[in-house]
Amino acid sequence: MTQRPTALLIDFDGVLRAFDPSINAKIEQRYGLEPGTVLDTALEWDRLLPAITGRMTRADWLATVAATLADRVGGPERAAELMDEWVVYPGTVDPAVLQFVRDVRAAGHPVGVATNSTVEFREVLESFDLAAEFDVVANSAEIGVHKPAKEYFQAACALLDTPPARCMLIDDTDRMVRGARAAGLTAYRYTPGDDLSYPRRAFGL
Repeated sequence: MTQRPTALLIDFDGVLRAFDPSINAKIEQRYGLEPGTVLDTALEWDRLLPAITGRMTRADWLATVAATLADRVGGPERAAELMDEWVVYPGTVDPAVLQFVRDVRAAGHPVGVATNSTVEFREVLESFDLAAEFDVVANSAEIGVHKPAKEYFQAACALLDTPPARCMLIDDTDRMVRGARAAGLTAYRYTPGDDLSYPRRAFGL
């Protein structure tokens, strides 16, 4: 029988933070690129992995994206200008998801933000004034292992001082949900606009 969760791990990008793709698409089109090109390049696995496991800074990661795109946008200087524009838009925090986090904590359950991110992720939380909203930060760049590895989830649960069987992950990616379940957690797939009624019931809210 599945145990009722007593601690929450919640993904950041795609759950707490959302992006309007049309904003950066307009930038890319001005540089002669198809919408989504910069993100697709940034997320190429061999490029992304060092950044989300703490072996490369965010600036160095984005510099490799610029270098890759330079020939397509008119040279290195033009590519650097593209990246300077592309990184300006920070996205927005979903107020309903943030309220859910607050409600879980108010009910006495610890909450951790669970993210594959760079070593600068805590600065992102500070920029949104979110640092105090979480009991722990389970950042792959600090842990040294990324989601959905079992070792990542073990480390994240340890940060919450809660066994995996009593932790719930909320994530927007099937692969992360499956990985969490394989590691012994309860996991819930989030989609934009979700009212989170199932997780609320699971936490007795």
